[in-house]
Amino acid sequence: MSENIGQSPRSDIVGGGLWMAFGAVILGEALRMDRFTAMGASLYTMPGFVPGMVGGLIMLLGAVLAFRGWRRKRAAHMPADAQAGSEPMLNRRVLATFALSMTYAAVLIGRLPFGVSTAIYVAAFIWIFSPPEHSLRRRLANAAITGVATAVVVVLVFEKLFLVTLP
Repeated sequence: MSENIGQSPRSDIVGGGLWMAFGAVILGEALRMDRFTAMGASLYTMPGFVPGMVGGLIMLLGAVLAFRGWRRKRAAHMPADAQAGSEPMLNRRVLATFALSMTYAAVLIGRLPFGVSTAIYVAAFIWIFSPPEHSLRRRLANAAITGVATAVVVVLVFEKLFLVTLP
């Protein structure tokens, strides 16, 4: 395994640790924010609620990255034939994800209702990344059901629970 930046297990461990530290700083600062309890604010209306969730999520993803690096470091000590299935960091899946996300953000959002845009995006994502051994009919059905269900849940949660007007 090469020791290129971004591809070595060590860089994943160090990067994961740095992301966890960054998330901890965000979470710590979010907890220090005024909670406006004197004004009757609840847990969900505190100014630091969303940044605190984001900081916690960054910490969690940093831990996942560090764990991945640790697993790869352990695997580096395995025989070469056990490592045969590794892929480059920038592969077709990453490029497809980028293309789908850019299409969603730049083309679909704002031109179609948000729910329809989200259903199309999720369905396309599920269809493209479904296991190739599944039949075309199964892939299309799974993509359509998942896309519509996701769009309905996202729209209902944001508009009814969080009272956010979606584009």
